[in-house]
Amino acid sequence: PARSVDTRSRRSQNQRHCGCIALLNAARFQIRGKMSTATNPGKPCRHPMMPSPTEVARRAIASKRWLGLRILCAASPRWLLPCLMVQGAVGLSAQSRSSQPNVLFVAVDDLNHWVGHLGRNPQTLTPNIDRLANRGVSFTRAYCAAPVCNPSRAALMSGLRPGTSGVYDNSENFQPVIPTDITLTAQFRKAGYFVCGAGKIYHASVYRAGEWHDWFKGAKDAVREGDGSAEATVRAGKLPISPLNCRDEDMPDYKFVDYAIAQLNRKHDKPFFIACGLTKPHLPWSVPKPYYDKFPLERIELPPYRENDLDDLPPIALQFARGPANDHETILQAGGTNVWRQAIRAYLATISFCDTMVGRLLDAYDRSPERDRTILCFWSDHGWHLGEKHHWRKFALWEETTRAPFIWIAPGVTKPGVRCDRTVDFMSIYPTLMDLCGLPTPAHVQGKSIRALLSNPQASWDDPAITTYRRNNHTVRTETWRYTRYADGGEELYDEANDPYEWTNLASKGGGDKAVKDRLGQLLPRENMPAAKTPPLRGANTQSKP
Repeated sequence: PARSVDTRSRRSQNQRHCGCIALLNAARFQIRGKMSTATNPGKPCRHPMMPSPTEVARRAIASKRWLGLRILCAASPRWLLPCLMVQGAVGLSAQSRSSQPNVLFVAVDDLNHWVGHLGRNPQTLTPNIDRLANRGVSFTRAYCAAPVCNPSRAALMSGLRPGTSGVYDNSENFQPVIPTDITLTAQFRKAGYFVCGAGKIYHASVYRAGEWHDWFKGAKDAVREGDGSAEATVRAGKLPISPLNCRDEDMPDYKFVDYAIAQLNRKHDKPFFIACGLTKPHLPWSVPKPYYDKFPLERIELPPYRENDLDDLPPIALQFARGPANDHETILQAGGTNVWRQAIRAYLATISFCDTMVGRLLDAYDRSPERDRTILCFWSDHGWHLGEKHHWRKFALWEETTRAPFIWIAPGVTKPGVRCDRTVDFMSIYPTLMDLCGLPTPAHVQGKSIRALLSNPQASWDDPAITTYRRNNHTVRTETWRYTRYADGGEELYDEANDPYEWTNLASKGGGDKAVKDRLGQLLPRENMPAAKTPPLRGANTQSKP
């Protein structure tokens, strides 16, 4: 019996390798065939009684039985083998393309966790983002690498945390310190993907040719969205808010989505990576008036809030709470809680506009013939405060600033309507896309693939989320704790299970739980490079401003 098993094993190995042998032999004969044709130009290329090489190869590839191919190769005259090899190679290439997944990469600017499926604010209206969440895996504890546009996006796209690159704020230009060829999209280009995009993927919508095959630049005639625009004349304190008398089609985000839809509808001869970066709900909160009309001012509620919430914070945290423009005090001085409600209404309206754009994109995704082969990754670069802890905007290390929506659809991996409560950060995006697409993850990438969580959201997961704001200020978030340590040694510790709004800093209560702080402190980044000394990004704000 042992001899019989061994014989079958050898026979099986021979069958598995026969295809490779056939193609190698065909390559040898192809060279000879070319020489023969050159010396005998009038000689027929095939015997008239044999089926065409195309038909023979088609039948062999369709059967997916390489043993049959071996027999064909062994029994066929030499003139057939070059054609068979070429047809076989073409068939294999097509099969490889069809099995390689596409990517639809959707980035949103300044969208915090005020989306329906995360349940943080019941006033929000996000039916399309919630519909997207119901189609795949939504992460309930997902956090940015940095609570500022430039470093958050630079980290996500490069795979390098802020402490490694030195890109901590909007004032550092990421381009000189992050080479083009190490970025996420560059890897897909190298792998043979068609890579294209529109909108805001990097801060200031920076475009670098080495990362894309095609980039949309056609939104310059759209409604002006900058702080100095004629439309954005109404302000809540220093925040520009105003309903616009225009159509959705006039907004830049509409045009970015149009581009992505056109790319989804195109017939591609290779796998694609389509990036669509939406600029809303970034300031100014100026969107068409119908979105404001959905939120009557008299019904707007303030977020959970405590007047004495800053009393137990260390000095740097107090500085962050009041910066960068002392918005909360300015808003209250301008009109008390009524102006506060106006600002919240404007943010909700702008989120609603964003949600409509996501709905258009999701509809196109559903109509696409490539849907069942296309991964969809949806993320926002960071969160936003609207008065919690007397703070507005991002630029801090609390829950409101660091948490954001994070949704994946990965055909064959994810299941619909699944929530994952594991704690992850957006450094996972780069390695996860590499993993799902069967591409090697570059050695420099500091994140970890979450493929295991996509297939099983209850899988064991010990990695925390880590967020950095400026040099040597870090926060570590687990499923039950947040621990923050600042550059001057100041600390915050929150029991997230019992204090989800982070009202009680346990680190100020007799030192807090020392064992918890020690354990979480071991997870803080050890690398804290000096801030990159680079020229500012052209067209970008160079301060910690919107």
